[in-house]
Amino acid sequence: MKINDIPVIETDVLVIGGGTAGPMAAVTAKEQDPSLNVMLLEKANVKRSGAISMGMDGLNNAVVPGHATPEQYVKEITIANDGIVHQPALMAYATRSFPMIEKLDSWGVHFQKDETGDYDMKKVHHLGTYVLPMPEGHNVKKILYRRLRRNRVQIENRFTATRLLKDPDGRIAGMIGVNTRTAEPIIIRAKAVIMATGAAGRLGLPTSGYLFGTYENPANNGDGHAMAYHAGADLANLECFQVNPLLKDYNGPACAYVTGPLGGFTSNAFGERFIECDYWSGQMMLEFFKELESGTGPVFLKLDHLAEETIEEIETVLHTNERPSRGRFHEGRKVNYRERMVEMHISEVGFCSGHSASGVWTDETGATTVPGLYCAGDMASVAHNYMLGAFVYGQICGESAVEFVKSRSEPKLDEDFIKTELERIQAPMKVTDGIPPEQMEYKVRRLVNDYLQPPKVTRKMEIGLERILAVREDVPQLCARDPHELLRAMEVQSIIDCAEMAARASLYRTESRWGLYHYRVDFPEQDDSEWFYHSRLFKDENGQMASGKRPIADYLVSLGEEKDAYRKMRVQKAANA
Repeated sequence: MKINDIPVIETDVLVIGGGTAGPMAAVTAKEQDPSLNVMLLEKANVKRSGAISMGMDGLNNAVVPGHATPEQYVKEITIANDGIVHQPALMAYATRSFPMIEKLDSWGVHFQKDETGDYDMKKVHHLGTYVLPMPEGHNVKKILYRRLRRNRVQIENRFTATRLLKDPDGRIAGMIGVNTRTAEPIIIRAKAVIMATGAAGRLGLPTSGYLFGTYENPANNGDGHAMAYHAGADLANLECFQVNPLLKDYNGPACAYVTGPLGGFTSNAFGERFIECDYWSGQMMLEFFKELESGTGPVFLKLDHLAEETIEEIETVLHTNERPSRGRFHEGRKVNYRERMVEMHISEVGFCSGHSASGVWTDETGATTVPGLYCAGDMASVAHNYMLGAFVYGQICGESAVEFVKSRSEPKLDEDFIKTELERIQAPMKVTDGIPPEQMEYKVRRLVNDYLQPPKVTRKMEIGLERILAVREDVPQLCARDPHELLRAMEVQSIIDCAEMAARASLYRTESRWGLYHYRVDFPEQDDSEWFYHSRLFKDENGQMASGKRPIADYLVSLGEEKDAYRKMRVQKAANA
């Protein structure tokens, strides 16, 4: 079959995104039913793509028997998120966390073990113990790629998806996209689609001003969030921004998960610990922000009090694993962990369920509100998913998609929609004297910083929304001189979508929640009587961006007297005698 002279590629299960969750979803689908056609689409090359392209230094949320129970983990994450979570989804992750660790271990992913051979768990969270180091985490991507090849998953590299397709009944039907090297369009018909496109990492602008100097993998620009929205899927809690501590002027984390268990800690300018817990929660970031802006700022990572062998261990993990450029950065700054503290700052904002709670709404089966569409990883709404959550929900989505396609016949494609989308894709190549994608992207991301960055102020956000919509009016002037710029032109349109979502969701929830993530200066208090809901962002019947409330599902685990624990993490100084 051809549409507009473009061959339609047929598959049963299509996975979009080749980072962490995507490969696991594809492998799982083939393991469940080897007779199915399973395709993985990646806009880079799956061998080195996604947030784990160079590996990871550890698991941040491992639920290991003897150290924690699923119930304890569900309670911890619920408390850390001020109660706004879908506990059935958290429980599904928690109960499958350890089996996934064992599966990865059997594949050759090495986790740190103690002298008895048990997993060497570390405490970083405020209440429980969930951190498992990965000294050889740089091998993860290679191992995943070998599994894809072994299970005969069809891989299409260098294609970016631009829109999802649906059949006349509103079920998912595939996708349309474009080759990032040749500008060749691609149409894929699929009975089920799993999206694993990562965080919206290019939403705010780093203080360096460099478009790709982001905390998150800069390839993860929010195109999955935008595609889900345009396909009619609900998104949840987008006002719960991701804001993380990072090294000053370096696009990477301070890595308290590595240093904390070894004695390092976040300190003020006088070397004093001011928070009891370095686990990345919104409340922790609010205390971080207050200290940064106070007379005892800036904030530092303190390691200079540690023994030499401890510092050597930290350097081995941080400078050779997740971000090998870190050691070179410190060398250029003449920073030695033994001699001085390391200055820290706050990252740009983004959408990322890995570290917060915002994303495309997914239930405990990975299903979205569009039948046949599943989401996993940093783009899905399961709170504090991290890398292990991406693996687990990749597996869950793979299983769910296989079950869905069993009773599904070949979906019918909307040829008129495809024609319209092809025109949108190709439009920037036809503009000869227009706006380069990088200029439009810089402008909209600067607006996010100027008007949406927390602490949030109502009038500023209203101005920001107005100006973001003005940028949208300039989209017909976007130009692309080659296929690479065409990719950037598609990405910037998704970034504009995400910026508008961020503004509208932030204006909708008229309270403060999640610490710094959604701290509204003119609504400074948390209001459970009015806002104990998930916020819902969706496309209404008129094609406009709309907001609403989604009830919180009944808790599986009650919180008890610990429910306010995360609001009490600032170190209390003893009263003067």
